[in-house]
Amino acid sequence: MPAAVKLTRHLTGVQIRRGKFDVLVDGTGVASIDAHETIETPVEPGHHTLQLRYGRYSSRTAAFDAAEGQVAAFRCGEKRFLPIFLASFVVPSLAIPLHRE
Repeated sequence: MPAAVKLTRHLTGVQIRRGKFDVLVDGTGVASIDAHETIETPVEPGHHTLQLRYGRYSSRTAAFDAAEGQVAAFRCGEKRFLPIFLASFVVPSLAIPLHRE
C-alpha cells in the first residue's frame, strides 16, 4: 500500500490569491487545489517535498517523510498578518502559508 499526501485548502476572509494553486511534490506538478477543497495523492514511501504555487507566488517548501500506508496531512490558505502579506510581494515564498497537521 503506497503512502499518500493529503492537502486541505481553507479560504478565510478576503484573500487576493483566490484561484487554483498548483501542488508540487518533489518539484513536479501533481494536482491543483481550489478553495475549500481537499486532495490526496499517492507518493512512494520515503522522503519528499511539498510546495504550492500560484503564478509567481508560492509556499515555502515543506519536507516530509512518508512510510508505507501513511498519510502526510497538510493545510494551507489561512489569512496572513498584514506585515507578512506585504513582505510576500518582495519575497514570493511567503505568500502561501503551508502547515503540517
